[in-house]
Amino acid sequence: MPTIQWFPGHMAKARREVTEKLKQIDVVFELVDARVPLSSRNPMIDELVSHKPRLILLNKADLADPVVTEKWSHYFQQKGFKVIAIDSQTGKGTEKISATAKELSVDLLEKLKAKGMKPRAIRALILGIPNVGKSTLINRLAKKKIAKTGDRPGITKQQQWIKVGKELELLDTPGILWPKFEDQVVGYRLAATGAIKDEILDFQDVAVFLLKYLKEHYPKQLMERFKLTELNEDIVEVFDAIGKNRGLLMSGGYIDYDKAAELILREFRSCKIGKITLEKP
Repeated sequence: MPTIQWFPGHMAKARREVTEKLKQIDVVFELVDARVPLSSRNPMIDELVSHKPRLILLNKADLADPVVTEKWSHYFQQKGFKVIAIDSQTGKGTEKISATAKELSVDLLEKLKAKGMKPRAIRALILGIPNVGKSTLINRLAKKKIAKTGDRPGITKQQQWIKVGKELELLDTPGILWPKFEDQVVGYRLAATGAIKDEILDFQDVAVFLLKYLKEHYPKQLMERFKLTELNEDIVEVFDAIGKNRGLLMSGGYIDYDKAAELILREFRSCKIGKITLEKP
């Protein structure tokens, strides 16, 4: 497998900024992609925010396999985190965020009260890798369009405070992705879900990775979506069958593998193949 690397300079800067901002933060919201909860976590986050109460938000839960999402929730809860599965596009699950943040900040609010200080809004920091849906979530919580959104990773470049009602203030941060994928499979999972800029990828490699996974874990959905009568051992044969069934041919009747790869990734990302999770706890 070719090596996937992606670490623009603004991410190194974001890491420094996060460290500086933590002094003002009460609670951390860690946003991950429910389809790849572990792969879309940044190993740096544990080291950066370990001393702060944390809420893990499994975003894009509407695109993930609900049975596996339940297992992931249990996995993170066992590690001592609060967890909410959400869909920031429709707002499903987001209504629980404020109350959970309050719950996580009880000790702090009690301390402020004991010191005779007036109650204030809880200050939360949203962290996550690019394209995991931070801006969409912020706009959803603030009930207006504040943060720029887009389906391209790396849209948010600066930090800003955002009010959510009277009880919560959010600090948005640019997406931070670690400098190096220790495990290439992590790179491929993130590439499949769209967390890495498409321009730097080989679509065919990523599509082959995805097809192999679907063939093993979601064969029924794969066959139904692409009208396949069987799943050949040879993944190239599966590719060929999908290309033929969708009429992705070049002159001379050869399969256009670039178009086939793009189609497979697009249909996975838009949930047309079904609700799929690419890793299990």
